Amino acid sequence: HRNLRVWQRWVALAEQVYEATARFPASEAFGLQSQMRRAAVSVPANIAEGHARGTAGEFARSLRTSRGSLAELDTHIEIARRRRYLSGPVADALSKRVEELRIMVNLLSRSVKAR
Repeated sequence: HRNLRVWQRWVALAEQVYEATARFPASEAFGLQSQMRRAAVSVPANIAEGHARGTAGEFARSLRTSRGSLAELDTHIEIARRRRYLSGPVADALSKRVEELRIMVNLLSRSVKAR
């Protein structure tokens, strides 16, 4: 899984989410901050788990699960923007990365199904 570009990029995005949420109010430590971090971490973790299981079916299932976490993170970013926990440029950059990685996950998912 470490050789998969989508996994590598998601790990990098998870780091960015941790950095961006570090400045959230303390009242969000168990709320939006935690939810964003968990969603960001769950995508590469699901990809790694599905890939490690060694079957196309298991990998495809993990990619479907990852798509749900992608949508979750995208929603959290928008809420953080509206609450002004994230500046517009930071939220835009994170949203752009999420969209790029959503496309990568979709392409990978199609590739796995085609096998």
